[in-house]
Amino acid sequence: MAYLFPEEVLEHVFSFIHSEKDRNAISLVCKSWYEIERWCRHRIFIGNCYAVSPRITIRRFPELRSVSLKGKPHFADFNLVPPGWGGFVYPWVAAMAQPQAYPWLEELRLKRMVVTDDTLELISHSFKNFKVLVLSSCEGFSTDGLASIAANCRNLRELDLRESEVNDLSGNWLSHFPESCNSLVSLNFACLEGEVSFSALERLVGRCTNLRTLRLNQAVPLEKLPNLLRRAPQLVDLGTGVYSAEIRPDLYSKLAGAFAGCKELKSLSGFWEVLPAYLPAIYPVCAGLTYLNLSYATIQSPEIIKLVSQCHNLQRLLVLDYIEDSGLYALAASCKDLQELRVFPSAPFSAVQNVSLTEQGLVSVSEGCPKFHSVLYFCRRMSNAALFTIARNCPNMTRFRLCILEPLTPDYLTQQPLDAGFGAIVEHCKDLRRLSLSGLLTDQVFEYIGTHGKKLEMLSVAFAGNSDLGLHHVLSGCKSLRKLEIRDCPFGDKALLANASKLETMRSLWMSSCSISFGACKLLGQKMRRLNVEVIDEGEPPDSRPDNCSVERLYVYRSVGGPRLDKPSFVWTMDQNSALRLS
Repeated sequence: MAYLFPEEVLEHVFSFIHSEKDRNAISLVCKSWYEIERWCRHRIFIGNCYAVSPRITIRRFPELRSVSLKGKPHFADFNLVPPGWGGFVYPWVAAMAQPQAYPWLEELRLKRMVVTDDTLELISHSFKNFKVLVLSSCEGFSTDGLASIAANCRNLRELDLRESEVNDLSGNWLSHFPESCNSLVSLNFACLEGEVSFSALERLVGRCTNLRTLRLNQAVPLEKLPNLLRRAPQLVDLGTGVYSAEIRPDLYSKLAGAFAGCKELKSLSGFWEVLPAYLPAIYPVCAGLTYLNLSYATIQSPEIIKLVSQCHNLQRLLVLDYIEDSGLYALAASCKDLQELRVFPSAPFSAVQNVSLTEQGLVSVSEGCPKFHSVLYFCRRMSNAALFTIARNCPNMTRFRLCILEPLTPDYLTQQPLDAGFGAIVEHCKDLRRLSLSGLLTDQVFEYIGTHGKKLEMLSVAFAGNSDLGLHHVLSGCKSLRKLEIRDCPFGDKALLANASKLETMRSLWMSSCSISFGACKLLGQKMRRLNVEVIDEGEPPDSRPDNCSVERLYVYRSVGGPRLDKPSFVWTMDQNSALRLS
């Protein structure tokens, strides 16, 4: 009886539904709901910029205000995607900037995409009500492009450059914000390397009275921080910039007083080159912190213990392995609301273990923090017993990413594979959505994952398994799987082709340094017309390559836009026509 409701009523009801999955389901109810949802959709997330074309998107959703796009595969973060692979956002911006397309576009959120200065200039001149630009792990642009955004986007509320690679030509780009600009709510330029105009920054911060997030780069000295904090006591999220200076009692006093005035502060990050003597200056705000990022802070365990012991309401902690087991014991004792922990390696390629971080630290957090549900943990050893304990302690775990730094490392207590331990994680953690495996693992662990990982959406695997059977277990068993990333595993043609239909229900499959043949890639392209099957190989050209030759990298993703037009010479698309031509 959906057709009996007036369109205005349904449009109002739909406005309360924000989940992309739920909005997509609504549009499938009937033609009238499809049309209403189409016209009232204002936000869209596209997890692969090649999964659909800009033209199709604009035609499908004519009233968008916010567009989120992802470009390169996730393994680009590990330098497994060659330079020049793609992920260019300019075609999207050019299409959206056309008359009658998206003149009222307000937000662009981009991740792992190539963004040029020309793109930023086009954005700044095309969308008069533009408010939010988030560039996460993006590349290809410079501070000249940022200057264009600053100068022309008069309603800008958010400029976030998180972990992007920016060609830092000049620190004067901040001076391009007009003196009338007072709309900023969030400014993050922590990834920039060069100095910025501090006078321009100070004026900008002073007049943006609604500024809530300010993340500084390491070129902003500690001496400048107190002045900025006094101008923006309303900050909720602060990136400190560099956190070291010559020890001066007057500077410490100014810093402590400035932090004491920041009553709303919930998030702290930055802390490059920390001088421990200045850490107590932040103690006045620690009780209110819910997020603390020390992943660049080379402070040792005793100082970290003193700091986290002050943060009783902490929910998220990012830290180097300098925290050691002793720091994690203190974390478990002090931070009962902890939900997420990420521990990064201070020296990932060093054969010498300079810190005392083991599986016991993670076990203690699982025992002491009842709300703990997300972990990324780099360590040098693990045991099945520890994984069993974590699984029992954390049945609500949703993200479990473990990286043992030396590949193929067995259970250090029994010298057995870690199959049973990871099996316990997927069996006991019923809501597990994301899993990353490491250590010595056989096909058995993939049978556990296929049997129990019914809600698993993303799986990352490296140096694991014995045969095709492992891949078959995952593809045939994990009903909710959206992204599968595999490297250096003995998975081959048989399991890939036998489960080809599963790939149409997923967002993407990445395989590198596996046992996939060129012939199997061609067959997959022939068989699955709705998939883009891309072979990424810098070796011999495809027309001279035998079918039994292995491929370096395979990237498979579903697309309604067909093969992409901007692929470089080392990317070969195995669509039906090319597959028939090459075979």
